[in-house]
Amino acid sequence: ANGRPDIFKGKGSKYSREQIKDIIACEKTPVFVADDNGTIKGYAFLEIEDRAETGALNAIKSLYVDDICVDESARGQGIGTLLYEKAKEFAKEKNCYKLTLNVWDFNKNALKFYEKLGLTPLKTMMEQIID
Repeated sequence: ANGRPDIFKGKGSKYSREQIKDIIACEKTPVFVADDNGTIKGYAFLEIEDRAETGALNAIKSLYVDDICVDESARGQGIGTLLYEKAKEFAKEKNCYKLTLNVWDFNKNALKFYEKLGLTPLKTMMEQIID
């Protein structure tokens, strides 16, 4: 939120309790949890995407990483890497062609983390704030 207070609120959750229940219940949105003796240290929300062939694009099945989150007190312990590797393993099991995710450009730590895991930029979204 500090990186873009014009977009993000300082407090609040990305999902409501109802949305989380729906995510957990849906077959196309698997969830992985890093559990340490009953304490959740991190999670990964995933989404299987099947893009149909169009005139210009090939049909592609991919796994979209909607969210990887590690509790601040557990960062640096390899939990994010473990969650990502589990997601990649799952993508292979489901015969996905690729794994994708979005990362905010101001989030330099996340960018470095994902690059270290072998991800490379796919496309760039640009903006201009209109005053």
